[in-house]
Amino acid sequence: MLTQPPLKTESDTDQQPLSRRGLRQTLRRKRRSLTFDEQARASENLALNLLKHPDLHRARHIGVYLANDGEIDPALYIQLARQKGIHFYLPILHPIYPGKLVFSRYSEGVQLQANRFGIPEPPFPRSRRKPAWALDAVLFPLVGFDESGGRLGMGGGFYDRTFAFSRLRPAMAPKLIGLAHDFQKVAQLPIEPWDVPLHSVVTDQHYYRFKP
Repeated sequence: MLTQPPLKTESDTDQQPLSRRGLRQTLRRKRRSLTFDEQARASENLALNLLKHPDLHRARHIGVYLANDGEIDPALYIQLARQKGIHFYLPILHPIYPGKLVFSRYSEGVQLQANRFGIPEPPFPRSRRKPAWALDAVLFPLVGFDESGGRLGMGGGFYDRTFAFSRLRPAMAPKLIGLAHDFQKVAQLPIEPWDVPLHSVVTDQHYYRFKP
């Protein structure tokens, strides 16, 4: 059930500050330790929470990701939301602008190919591309997050560079929604000036909305 959690928990106050690298290693190891059944239950709960999320009620074009490295899996949500006429788009490493992403329509039967990181992505067809600003919402894979909307990713900076425009032109920005297992929440993240803040985070247990 989608609920708004309290701001503080006892476990939050007990956590000691770690570097971004240390947090990344710890949280990635923890999510990789989940069993297949635990991941399946998390995916089911995530789908229910996303279907109820107010920031997605009117979204029809949504950027998404294919789960790997223990990431919480949005596959069931994609399956259910497609029945409501929602279109999904996968990120592609931009071949012209290094370090940025472009999004391509993710349809059933689309042929995927591994990029240089070994992550499957669609080819780069002109007719199926969508620039980041043209999406209604984007579901970010998270390594960690905090109560202020801070996001810890894999460290490549692709999402931060792609959505840097959201700081200067917030009216043009899609809803930026992080997805994670609830245990990936930490009390406070060390934030860098270039980090793009999230509008909300949805987990297998709660949703967290942040001030714009």
